[in-house]
Parts: sequence; structure tokens; C-alpha cells
Amino acid sequence: MSREYNKVVLSINAHPDDAEAWNAGALKLLKDKGYKIVIITLTAGQMGGCSTTMKETARIREEEARKAASVLDAEYFCLGGIDGFLSDTMELRLKVISLMRKTKAGIVFTHLANDYHPDHRVTANIVESAAMISSLYPVPVDEEPLEVTPLLYHTSPLKLSDPLGSLITPPHFFVDVSSVIGIKKEMLEYHLSQQELMRHMHKMDDFFGFVLEGNRNYGTEAGVEYAEVYWQHMGGGFQNEQQVQRDLASFIVK
Repeated sequence: MSREYNKVVLSINAHPDDAEAWNAGALKLLKDKGYKIVIITLTAGQMGGCSTTMKETARIREEEARKAASVLDAEYFCLGGIDGFLSDTMELRLKVISLMRKTKAGIVFTHLANDYHPDHRVTANIVESAAMISSLYPVPVDEEPLEVTPLLYHTSPLKLSDPLGSLITPPHFFVDVSSVIGIKKEMLEYHLSQQELMRHMHKMDDFFGFVLEGNRNYGTEAGVEYAEVYWQHMGGGFQNEQQVQRDLASFIVK
């Protein structure tokens, strides 16, 4: 008999706008299925400004993230890591565990361990490590242990690229987000600071359009209009119950 995991989803990412870019469609669909949504960033995206200090950029980006999260009535937390200098520390692992326990997380989304971005890779390691011991009593945090290790899923990197530009292996499944692409776009559009940044860094005129074009391309591969791609972490230490796939069955393409 399948175990039913708590209907609380944590989307834990390196930067403000990561949840919106890679995960917002599935988050909206899960919210519509009765899940509580929590969005967490390990940094405030302090490097994501073209003409502002780190402190001012952090203020702007945290505000953008809160507004975007409000579209899903989601809680938003920033854990104080430094964008561009993110390290896997005991302090950050404990902060993540505390939030997993405080929110009673059942499902966790984060980056892939071989994502193209170094901050994403660090985040993936922190989240995997934190989730694995979130149900263990000896962890030195105030919150009570989770009853069971949460299920762990991974979101797509930009262009499905690893650090050397190679294509990452095919996803475990696609989620058809065609019906909620408007919500994803609305959430992305709160991150106005990143349009300017991408014009500066990559000469990209429309970052949001680029993200949505990626969803359209994944949709073409999956035979739908727009899709997001996911992997479930089913290695040692984690359960393989496919609760997201089950609860979103009508939107899943494998």
C-alpha cells in the first residue's frame, strides 16, 4: 500500500526567480490539488543587479520573490546565503532542516546536482543532505523531526545543460503546464530586475520569453503545448513513492 506524504511542497532554490523559471507550473497544479506551497531561496540573489549594491539588490530581489510567491498564496523564506559565493555549510543545512520540519514538508523540489550553475549545484547538495536527515532525532535544531523523509524531486537547468554544456539525460517525466502557463508568466514578470541583468550578461532581450520558449520546446517533445521537466531522487536514503506523478496524473507525460 502506498504511503501518503504530507501535502506541503517546498521549492528550495539558489536564487529568487529560480522557482518561477523552472517549477512554477507544477507548483500551481499541486496547489490546485490542495497542496500548501512554500518557496525558499538560499540567497537573495545579491549579484543580480546591474547598477545597485549587493544590499540594495538583495532588498529588490527579495521583494520581487515575495510578490511572485503571493500569486500562489505561498510562503517565502530567504536563508541568508551569498549569491555567487554560496557554500555548503552546516549552518545552511540546519536552516533548511528547520524549515522542512516547521512546515512539515512532504515533497521537496530543488536543482539537479549536475546543474550548469555552481550555486544551483551547492543548493542541490545542501537540500539533498538536509532532506535525508530531516526525520532523524539527533539533528541539533529546535523543531521536532519529520515523521518520514520527504520525497525529493529535481527541476531542470537552463537548456538542460550540465556545467560543460552537455545535454543532461532525459527527464523522468514531463508535466503539462499548458493550462497554467499564464500563472507562470505572471510570477516571472515580478522579477523585473532580471530582465535588465540578462540583457547585460547575455545580451538576451527577453529572459522571460526565453524561459517560456524552453517550456514550449519541452512541450513539443512531450506532445503538449508547454511542459516542465522533472527527475525524482530515488537513490539510497529516499523513498520511491511517486506521489507527484500520482496526484498530477492527468498532466504527466513520460
